[in-house]
Amino acid sequence: MSAAAVTAARHLAESDEPRSLSWRRRQLTGIREMLTADADQLAEALEADLAKSPAQAQLTEIGVVLSEIDHTLKNLESWARPRSLDVPLFLRPASARLQPEPLGVVLIISPWNYPVQLCLSPLVGALAAGNTVVVKPSEIAPHTSAALAELLPRYTSADAVQVVEGGVEETTELLRHRFDHIVYTGNGHVGRIVMRAAAEHLTPVTLELGGKSPTWFDDDERLEAAARRIVWSKFTNAGQTCIAPDYVLTTPDRVQPLTQALQKACRQMFGRDPRRSPDYGRIVNEKHFDRLAAALQEHTSANRAGAGATVAFGGAQDRAQRYFAPTVVHSPAPRRGARGLALTAGARGDDALMAEEIFGPILPIVPVDSAEDAVELIRAGEKPLALYVHSASAQTRELFERRTSSGSIVHDAGLVQAGAATIPFGGVGESGIGAYHGEASFRRFSHDKPVVEKPYLPDTLSFAMPPLGRIKRALLKKLM
Repeated sequence: MSAAAVTAARHLAESDEPRSLSWRRRQLTGIREMLTADADQLAEALEADLAKSPAQAQLTEIGVVLSEIDHTLKNLESWARPRSLDVPLFLRPASARLQPEPLGVVLIISPWNYPVQLCLSPLVGALAAGNTVVVKPSEIAPHTSAALAELLPRYTSADAVQVVEGGVEETTELLRHRFDHIVYTGNGHVGRIVMRAAAEHLTPVTLELGGKSPTWFDDDERLEAAARRIVWSKFTNAGQTCIAPDYVLTTPDRVQPLTQALQKACRQMFGRDPRRSPDYGRIVNEKHFDRLAAALQEHTSANRAGAGATVAFGGAQDRAQRYFAPTVVHSPAPRRGARGLALTAGARGDDALMAEEIFGPILPIVPVDSAEDAVELIRAGEKPLALYVHSASAQTRELFERRTSSGSIVHDAGLVQAGAATIPFGGVGESGIGAYHGEASFRRFSHDKPVVEKPYLPDTLSFAMPPLGRIKRALLKKLM
């Protein structure tokens, strides 16, 4: 099936049809119609896979893509317009321009945590740039995968979007084919596999890989407001968000007040028993539930003998329902070793909760002595996909902006950067390669082809052609 899908997409890509703006607009308006006419079907699939309520489905998935489509349709003509370039004096008279053209066939391997948004958002950009697309939805969100496989061909032109369902075997088979660009959202292990496969065909990639996104807090005057925003950005989708705050750094004297404010915010948003809240999701499957339960158990056990990591609140679990309560953990202060501060825990060193991205509703609070120590700790690890700063100090904000590197940095909020079509979304280093959204998507999935025109008259190139006598050499030296 994958071979047929790639062949059909390639055949259409090599025709002139996708190059026309009218064809591109038809694809985008078709997807827009799908998101409105069949919103209920998509919402039901999201509820079955992740227990997302219709409101959460609209807010975090469908609405984000609709906004992206509207922004793209509004600006598509200007983005596709050739852009003039300056020509150096020694080449004049001449003109030059950059002409955006489609790359060809794009492969999108989408994840399970936001299976509509993170499939359709790059799809919008790829189609807007005039490409055909092969989509591989995640098998871990099977209901959403089936819904997309049914709906996308119905609302887009024949062969414009090929949907290939399946698991590892189908993805591996797809990666054997040549594409003109590959988009993968997920973890670094699979990202490396994708990149190796792409290298066989010298195919460029966009990788969105996540990581341990830290939060700094020292804004005492806005403690409760900051806590509400941290809770919302952490526990949306039960923490299964690649840009969710992974852990909070703050000074020791602020740990307890912040904990109390976080607990109050959780009760305000999800009630005293979050399992009854329609706005609180579930872990996607038992495998990921067991991973989170084991990581929490390991983290608290590893520290029981010393200063100790303790569950400040939450921790309730129901495997049968895949329910994992919003949980805040007090972690021990990081150790200072030969290489400086590091996120280690207990005598056994790194544990799963602090060494790897949590990707679930567990939020450790890690005490550090100062913002400078927080920066040192962040710099000791891999570059995160996002970094959040809650500080009233302009000096502290500037410190994090200047001395850390991350896919994005957000002050006084979380998640918001991923929902704006005008803001490029992407990682750096271990957290990813490349960015998309809005115009960044159009540029990502286009080739800006230089087009140069040099008239025969006046024939100034003759000055560069042999024989190069004294007069020509002098003139060329002056012009260049």
